[in-house]
Amino acid sequence: MKFFLLFFFIGFCWAQYEPHTEKGRTSIVHLFEWRWADIAKECERYLAPNGFGGVQVSPPNEHLVVNNPSRPWWERYQPISYKICSRSGNEDEFKDMVTRCNNVGVRIYVDAVINHMCGEGAQAGTSSTCGSYFNPQTREFSGVPYSGWDFNDGKCRSGSGGIENYNDAAQVRDCRLVGLLDLALEKDYVRGKVADYMNRLIDIGVAGFRLDAAKHMWPGDIKAILYKLHNLNTQWFSEGSRPFIFQEVIDLGGEALTSSEYFGNGRVTEFKYGAKLGTVMRKWSGEKMAYLKNWGEGWGFMPSDRALVFVDNHDNQRGHGAGGASILTFWDARLYKMAVGFMLAHPYGFTRVMSSYHWPRYFENGKDINDWVGPPNDNGATKEVTINADTTCGNGWVCEHRWRQIRNMVAFRNVVNGQPLSNWWDNGSNQVAFGRGNKGFIVFNNDDWSLSTTLQTGLPAGTYCDVISGDKIDGYCTGIKVYVSGLLTEYVKMPRSTECTIYTGNITDSWLKICQYCQRSCSWT
Repeated sequence: MKFFLLFFFIGFCWAQYEPHTEKGRTSIVHLFEWRWADIAKECERYLAPNGFGGVQVSPPNEHLVVNNPSRPWWERYQPISYKICSRSGNEDEFKDMVTRCNNVGVRIYVDAVINHMCGEGAQAGTSSTCGSYFNPQTREFSGVPYSGWDFNDGKCRSGSGGIENYNDAAQVRDCRLVGLLDLALEKDYVRGKVADYMNRLIDIGVAGFRLDAAKHMWPGDIKAILYKLHNLNTQWFSEGSRPFIFQEVIDLGGEALTSSEYFGNGRVTEFKYGAKLGTVMRKWSGEKMAYLKNWGEGWGFMPSDRALVFVDNHDNQRGHGAGGASILTFWDARLYKMAVGFMLAHPYGFTRVMSSYHWPRYFENGKDINDWVGPPNDNGATKEVTINADTTCGNGWVCEHRWRQIRNMVAFRNVVNGQPLSNWWDNGSNQVAFGRGNKGFIVFNNDDWSLSTTLQTGLPAGTYCDVISGDKIDGYCTGIKVYVSGLLTEYVKMPRSTECTIYTGNITDSWLKICQYCQRSCSWT
């Protein structure tokens, strides 16, 4: 068996662009709507051993409770106060999760909802996760506290008070997004309350924040809040470390606002990534995988060192937000695994993997009318994430991050980190291959015919384990063995619509090769 030592160097990256993952860990996962107790367990039993760098968690603050047996997922995005008290758990459970995850090198990134409070149409009272009194009609939120002075009602220039024109930057940032009460973030009092909340989380030990609806906040207001934030907790982070910031800005072009306006505050979510990649994988509009040769900035994306990338997120997997029907999700399992595999193999951007739950899809006139359904629950209480004997999840949780193909491609990215794209090959259609220096190589066949050719891989000669059909355990391959010739080329035979991956390295002395998507078998000669 061949082993190759992989050395990592993470260069100095100032301010909010550095995710603070442990050396050799290069991807995070969004455990959407998971309970804090389950995330703590997952960090210890699965994420740390498999090289995941961190977890994006759902908003931990007090939020609206919608009295519906399924309690919609969007409850979490209607804040009532900044108390750490959500349907994922209380403050003690949150602290325990952060501590346990940090102790095994898995960082926590909070989804921070700071643009707005709950919707203007919510019923006044105490129907929230902590029981704080609120009255949206009078703008009273006693748990903060906020009053009518703290909202943008008088500043919005639309007739309705909501956003009516996305080509008017002031409306997008000063008016109500789908009826949500828009906070006056230009006021120092409001900035202070938001910063107090985020600082409380930083002191507990979180590594950074996703800023929800950043497009609907003025970049200068965000910057003013960021200046108020503490450095990260030195129990787990080096002295002077600043929180990692990635901002939700949907920019597909054609509007008044652009992603680049937010680069000064941190990374930005590149929504064109999943939309374009889904179109390519589906072979829509004449797109082909061969065209991915200049993927990244060459496709009009933001600079790689400012981008946070993903195939899907909690919004667009339900048809919300950006991307439309081209977005690939767990419902399209074969193409989805291939797209995530490409994302994790390619060097562009900082990568986030999605982890979801099932909901009963029901379409009327092409729209899923159940897109609102919340996480698996018993009478509104979120269900535990149970783990089946085959390591998949039960109780209605999908857990894409536990799919072997995705898990092993996270390991692939860790091994090839810092290596350049190399040895690109394509057939002019949907068969492509590329390497990452001499540490990894991947082959895709998304055509409707087989692939049979000789490829330059750049890999040293040797015997490798295919860890899709098996694993390397105690020095032996439980699955297929693969032999790479001394000429650094391989004759490849693949059935249609498959992908194969090779990589080298000594992460836990097991990750030497992947033959990805070997549902019908991949033979390498």
